[in-house]
Amino acid sequence: MDAVAEGRNPAPDSLWRRYSEFELLRSYLVVTYPYIVVPPLPEKRAEFVWHKLSADNMDPDFVERRRVGLENFLLRVASHPVLSNDKILYHFLTEEHGWKEVVYETGFQAKADSRLRALSATFRVRNTDKRFMDMKHYSDELQSHTSQLLRARARVADRLYGVFKVHGNYGRVFSEWSAIEKEMGDGLQSAGHHMDAYAASIDDILEEEEHYADQLKEYLFYAEALRAVCRKHELTQFELEMASQDLISKKQQREELATGCERFSFKGMTNKLFGQEAPEQREARLKLLEELIAEGEEAVKEKTVECEEHVERAWVDMQRFEEQKDKDLREALINYAVMQISMCKKGIQVWSNAKECFLKM
Repeated sequence: MDAVAEGRNPAPDSLWRRYSEFELLRSYLVVTYPYIVVPPLPEKRAEFVWHKLSADNMDPDFVERRRVGLENFLLRVASHPVLSNDKILYHFLTEEHGWKEVVYETGFQAKADSRLRALSATFRVRNTDKRFMDMKHYSDELQSHTSQLLRARARVADRLYGVFKVHGNYGRVFSEWSAIEKEMGDGLQSAGHHMDAYAASIDDILEEEEHYADQLKEYLFYAEALRAVCRKHELTQFELEMASQDLISKKQQREELATGCERFSFKGMTNKLFGQEAPEQREARLKLLEELIAEGEEAVKEKTVECEEHVERAWVDMQRFEEQKDKDLREALINYAVMQISMCKKGIQVWSNAKECFLKM
């Protein structure tokens, strides 16, 4: 959009944003688009780290990785067919100040579902869509498997770091040994240099590995985004069931009142003790029930439409997410495997070079 042509100030080339501002943007998107698997934010504090890596959330390397993660979040949102058209996103990307006020003016916080209501709906809903039940179960499994993979990767990184660094001992020994040898000295010293270079290379290797770990973490957090869509379905379905149940109860009351055959109630006992209610009172009650039934029917109709729309839209977005996930994780795992192969080849090459050094002695 050409801001200058429309008489507005052009958008700045760059903006400063705090992590909390990204959290606000995402919270707004989750509430406004409950049928979308909203991309997750990167971790605020480092998780699944191997012991030599700093867990400090102000560590420069971690801050840089988080910046890349936040940039990836924006790219995900901006490439989404629905989220990309949101006006608040546009304000977030183009206005240095004032965008928060625009967010709060939407009143999205009042529309947010309470965790207690969502939890209650999970246990009390009766007729949930089986596809959403399966997807919710899948999200639990996805989170479990990715967290186990990340823990295994952290343990391997710890051991790998030790294996590489211990090659520095080879380098030290070969270099010291070369000082007392004449014929063998050059070969030993060269082999020592190869070992030292190999030991030092692990820092860059594991830094690159963190990039692939962050890609896995993204889908670890995507699991919760997937569950949020499923919980919204449970809540809308539960509200529909409650509205339908209330409508049935009101119609039953109307029928009993019209026929005079009311079930046992304290009001019925009162009527028997103190006399029947006047015809005018009965008519007033019937009229009130008719109004409540009309309101109930409208509420059921609205809830039915809301539930059907959520199911339809959410399932489309879940299918989109599945395709994205399969593509991303396949690519990440292949690249991770290629990196491991390259690392192994580097070890073979180091010892091959050392062998050549020993042959020249």
